[in-house]
Amino acid sequence: MSTKHRLQRADKRRHQRAPQHHAVPRLLAHAPNEVWTWDITKLPLTQRGVYLSLCVVMDLFSRYVVAWMLSRKENSSLAQQLMSEAIERYDIAPEQLTRHQNRGSPMTATLFIECLADRKIITSHSRPRVSNDNAFSESQFKTAKYQPDYPGKLQGFEQPRT
Repeated sequence: MSTKHRLQRADKRRHQRAPQHHAVPRLLAHAPNEVWTWDITKLPLTQRGVYLSLCVVMDLFSRYVVAWMLSRKENSSLAQQLMSEAIERYDIAPEQLTRHQNRGSPMTATLFIECLADRKIITSHSRPRVSNDNAFSESQFKTAKYQPDYPGKLQGFEQPRT
C-alpha cells in the first residue's frame, strides 16, 4: 500500500528546473587597474537594528582601496556614483578594467550594469548563492572588523555640512 501512495505523491510533485552549472570566476591581474573587486558590508550602530553600509572598491593587483563610501542606505544610484567617480579618478580606458562583484541588489541593478556597459567596463559576478567567490573583499572586511581597535558598534554618522 505504501508503494502506491509513494507513486501517487511522485506524480503530484511539481517539475523542478535542472541544476545549473556556473563557472568559477578566475581573475588575474598583472598590473594595477586591470581588475577591481568591490563589496558592501554592514556596520552596526549603537542604536539597535540600525546599520551603515560601507562600500569598498579594491584593486586586485595591489589590494589598494581605490574608492569607498559610507552611507545610510544601499542602492544602485550610490553604487553608480561611487564607480563613476573611481573610473574618472583613475582615468580608466574602455575595456581596460574588469570589475568583480557578488550578486547583491545594488550590483545587479539594471541602471548600474548599463552605466558600466556604456563605459565598456567588463563585468564579473560571483556564482549564485556562493559566498566565497569575492574572497578579496570579504577578507579585507574581516581584517578590518577583527582589528583590536575596531569599535564594534559605531556611535553615529554625521554628514558634512555644506
